[in-house]
Amino acid sequence: MSPVTEPDLDAEYRQVREECGLIDRPDRSWIRIDGPDAAEFLQGQVTNETEELDVGSGAYAALLDRKGHLQADMRVLRLGEDSFLVDTEQATGQILFKHLTMYKIGRKVEVEQTDRALLSLVGPGSYGVTGLAPGPEHAFTEAVIAGADCLVATTVFGLDVICEPEKADAVRAQLVSDRAVPVSGAATEILRVERGLPRFGFDMTEANMPAEAGIVERAVSFTKGCYIGQEPVARLHYKGRPNRHLRGLKSQGQLVSGARVSFKEKEVGTIGTTVLSPASGRIALAILRKEAEPGSTVIVDSESGEVEAEVVELPFIGDIDA
Repeated sequence: MSPVTEPDLDAEYRQVREECGLIDRPDRSWIRIDGPDAAEFLQGQVTNETEELDVGSGAYAALLDRKGHLQADMRVLRLGEDSFLVDTEQATGQILFKHLTMYKIGRKVEVEQTDRALLSLVGPGSYGVTGLAPGPEHAFTEAVIAGADCLVATTVFGLDVICEPEKADAVRAQLVSDRAVPVSGAATEILRVERGLPRFGFDMTEANMPAEAGIVERAVSFTKGCYIGQEPVARLHYKGRPNRHLRGLKSQGQLVSGARVSFKEKEVGTIGTTVLSPASGRIALAILRKEAEPGSTVIVDSESGEVEAEVVELPFIGDIDA
């Protein structure tokens, strides 16, 4: 048996920052929503504008409970006038499916779970690999790759190639042939943390509202019609201030996911995702109480004792240059 080798994260990081890396994403759950009432139905369930999306475009959105707390986040792609494809974290796929199935009663809409393979192209070279031009985030186009019908969607890091699972091996081989270099998920997690993008179940949970997780600008529309949880979200936006905020942490010591964060001897939150960035050092995302403002020094529990960390504004590093 061949020994298992650890990924060279420095090399992979350079690949996704400067050229094009390829990563398999089996961590997504997929739902199709179809029917004459599909657009109106979805509009009343999620936080962002979906009814006015053009075919070939998409949006980032969230599902909330009635108190405005997050239940799931998702990407919504409009396939046709009466057809949408939604992908969410694997851990929240069943929650979202159950919710949509329950609330569709009495509407002309079908909700079904489906299988898709997702291959993410990460880095400025993504467009050269596919021969496609950059577009706005979530915009997608149809493309044939290795004989397979694919959807290719723009992301903040490059392009996502979506295809039938049985076609994934052929599509992957073609992308590699076109100079996409396979990389590990750890490399792309560094980019996500540097960009300050929280992930559900890792950095934000059911305990958080969109404003606390720092996703309001990306995921919430304040001009659309009613949806579940709208009132507390709008009230906080227009009349209040979140008690917690998504922050970055930077430290010379080791940062561990789930570790307690304290400020002036008071617990203010816990660590979310932690990475060792070749560009930024030891960094992490954390939702912290408002008193731990950027510029503050906090104390983080670790296996070897307490370590100091600086609270910083996000992002650590901006968009990848195309």
